[in-house]
Amino acid sequence: MIPNKLEAISSINPKAEATIKADGSLVWHKNPTNITDEQIATKLVELQADYDAKEYQRKRQVEYPTIEECVHAILDNDLENLQAKRQAIKEKYPKWVLHI
Repeated sequence: MIPNKLEAISSINPKAEATIKADGSLVWHKNPTNITDEQIATKLVELQADYDAKEYQRKRQVEYPTIEECVHAILDNDLENLQAKRQAIKEKYPKWVLHI
């Protein structure tokens, strides 16, 4: 899920409670450590960077064999083919991409 203000607040202090109104404004219900807008913005940048860095995981997940396919591969003694499929997906969506 794409990071949002409520996730940022929870990451800063799990005991804090807030909601976001339809107009986008923040309503505090409990803010025990007086979390500031600046802290929220900083945490959002951090969470977004982490989300972006894990794009390869989200793409792999969609294409990986299902649990059912894995069970069938085990039962049919076809692990070599299963591993080949998984490796192809890992190569298609590498963990590290060099941007020049």
